[in-house]
Amino acid sequence: MKNHTLEKLLTDIGIEYTTDFLDKLERFYFLLIEKNRFLNLTAITEYDEVMRKHFADCLFVLKYQKFYGGQRVLDLGTGGGFPGIPLKIFLPDTEFLLMDSVRKKLIFLEEVISELGLKKISVVHGRAEDLAHLDHYREQFDLVLSRAVSNLSSLSELVLPFVKTGGKFISYKGESGNEELLRAGNAISLLGGRTEEIIEYELPGGDRRSLILIKKENKCPDKYPRRAGTPAREPL
Repeated sequence: MKNHTLEKLLTDIGIEYTTDFLDKLERFYFLLIEKNRFLNLTAITEYDEVMRKHFADCLFVLKYQKFYGGQRVLDLGTGGGFPGIPLKIFLPDTEFLLMDSVRKKLIFLEEVISELGLKKISVVHGRAEDLAHLDHYREQFDLVLSRAVSNLSSLSELVLPFVKTGGKFISYKGESGNEELLRAGNAISLLGGRTEEIIEYELPGGDRRSLILIKKENKCPDKYPRRAGTPAREPL
């Protein structure tokens, strides 16, 4: 199937691509749909909708954030590989780590990585509340991305401990991004962050989205994140 849908979407958004990138994304789509029969990877399965609501949305950040070789990027709560796999396809020189608490999803993503021949990308299984206290993960990433994971207050406690001082956290949100940001201000500040920008945009077809960009200005207090489950039950 010629990927005219994604080609048009990316052209409309203004994101550069190659035929190889499009071919890899299309292969990822078929692997995703095949495995989705057994795993809960996505509720969106129709071809054009996956191209628009998943792939184009994941890649939208390329318009606003500079990526470079040698940069370490963490996709926290990657699930079915969003946004990490689409971004990795477009950023072959950037190092990615995909983190999730569901091992079966990571096994699938390892199959995707192998099938697509992706390099400089790996997966790690575990809860963010635990992994963030390990020295080889804590404050080791230039950029942490998270899409469709928790409210921003809880999410900030999970994410910011992974971000280097001077690094950045980018949260993919829906149209309620501004409301979440208002409630998360205290958590972001307490954890060493500062809101840099909120970018509101509309996908072709009308779906409204937002990207919340948070700069890590100070080290995160050692006690955060709290034990597993607490950030979700008792947001800061």
